Amino acid sequence: MLTTHYVPGAPNWLDLGAPDIDAAVAFYTGVFGWTFQSAGPDSGGYGFFQKGGKTVAAVGPLTAEGANPAWTVYFHTSDADATGRAVEQAGGTVRFPAMDVFTAGRMAGFTDSAGAEFAVWQPGDVQGLETVMEPDTMCWVELHTKDVAAAKSFYRSVFSWDYQDMSMGDGMVYTVVSAQGGGEGDDTSHGGIMQLPKENVEAGAGSEWHPYFGVDDCDATFAAATGRGATALMPPSNAPGVGRLALLKDPDGAVFALIKGDPSMT
Repeated sequence: MLTTHYVPGAPNWLDLGAPDIDAAVAFYTGVFGWTFQSAGPDSGGYGFFQKGGKTVAAVGPLTAEGANPAWTVYFHTSDADATGRAVEQAGGTVRFPAMDVFTAGRMAGFTDSAGAEFAVWQPGDVQGLETVMEPDTMCWVELHTKDVAAAKSFYRSVFSWDYQDMSMGDGMVYTVVSAQGGGEGDDTSHGGIMQLPKENVEAGAGSEWHPYFGVDDCDATFAAATGRGATALMPPSNAPGVGRLALLKDPDGAVFALIKGDPSMT
């Protein structure tokens, strides 16, 4: 499970690249009840989504030419430069090299060997998100990929992740991802990997990471999102032993998911 006691390879930051910050803020504060705090006049429009005064995500303008609106998942690293070298050795590419963010930390952006974008955060003054695993905060991350085998090999090389494959029936397999470094017996799982269906790939779908936000009522939050212009990719559905899930695109096209956990799993 996610925690704010970050270990290498675990998700520790999340931000949204949006073409219109004001519109994105209006959408997400309306859906999740978040508030927004600007990072200041020198931040280029970047700012923080907060819940109860604690940072749960961030948002900033699209900066790269041709970039599409998307949520970016960041993973903890103790050395962003070394992670960049590991990414290249594993067959990925560097989208932007490691750079200091004032005294907050050091960040870098990459693309994995199957085409999914992600980033890393090397903590300085800012360790990472201040709240996870609470209602209306990030509780899981998921990779939809064109090549599961390649993705598993890539991330094991870069982050030393552990994997557990679980049958979903009809020949489908879900891979649960865990970071190393937790205490003995700790659940360090933080995400999953799924194969994109062949028809989706043929239709142009690409590999992509996206976040899950835990909610108290999946149907109500789904209705709030679609009522504010989000597009349903998967309406609320029950996943036995997991919970009730939904997948959406926000009005600009960034993908995110909702989950109300199965009480029997808590």
